[in-house]
Amino acid sequence: MESKAIFAENLTKYYGKARGIDGLDLAVAPGDFFGFIGPNGAGKSTTIRTLLGLISPTAGKGRVFGMDIVKNKKAILERVGYLPSDTAFYNGMKVRDMLKLSADLRRKDCSAASAELCERLQLDRDRKVEDLSFGNRKKVGIVCALQHNPELLVLDEPTGGLDPLMQHEFFSILQERNQTGVTVFLSSHIMSEIQRYCSKAAIIREGKIIACDSVDKLAKTGTRRVTFRGNLQPDALPDIRDWTESDGIVSFLYNGETNKLIRTLAGLDVHELTVSEPDLEEIVLHFYEKGGDQA
Repeated sequence: MESKAIFAENLTKYYGKARGIDGLDLAVAPGDFFGFIGPNGAGKSTTIRTLLGLISPTAGKGRVFGMDIVKNKKAILERVGYLPSDTAFYNGMKVRDMLKLSADLRRKDCSAASAELCERLQLDRDRKVEDLSFGNRKKVGIVCALQHNPELLVLDEPTGGLDPLMQHEFFSILQERNQTGVTVFLSSHIMSEIQRYCSKAAIIREGKIIACDSVDKLAKTGTRRVTFRGNLQPDALPDIRDWTESDGIVSFLYNGETNKLIRTLAGLDVHELTVSEPDLEEIVLHFYEKGGDQA
């Protein structure tokens, strides 16, 4: 087995003078459930399309399963299931015809897997694709990406349009595939998805990776979310950010010494104190503010 399912070194893509990605380094091991985090415009989709050979890099190199993304893009795509952020299909075709066309292009009989996926995702195969809602079109794209049992799933913002029940079923399917050794590369700006399902993640900012580690380690920045009812002023402590106060309840992120926090709060009339780990969304904002520096 190749040492890396996905590998990029100094990968760069410019559209004329406009930045897509710039000097991007990335490594995803086989069998990872890997999250790719960043807001719209950060370079997530450009990274994916470049790695899959759908657009040519300006500079740098990339490999998928050890194969060069420029020289071997056809062989790479044979082993990948790709779901773009926006799915488009031929009008006039029923769902079942679209799924069969996708399978035929791969020269595979995917009828059994297709039927099972459609049942689990509650997708009506007799509807015409142009009559489908956005969420149901997304389901068609999911089945097209998964029905041929690929070794690597590359999913770009996959849950848009899916209701919560379908999101849960979708991730159940991904977890089942991942447990059999399939590598999952999930691009998302929904932090709860990454935190709940991914074991590792990378954060992209302005076309560059600014952090890459296990989700647990990314969350351990030393920052704590402090919430209580009291009369603390924002200048009473250093290392405070994201300060809010409403109806006597104070909340802030604190990255200073714990003893200093305790001594300060001990001199106040404090009620309902909680000190907790910040969620992943707050962590990502922290990385963006620091430009990747956890200090």
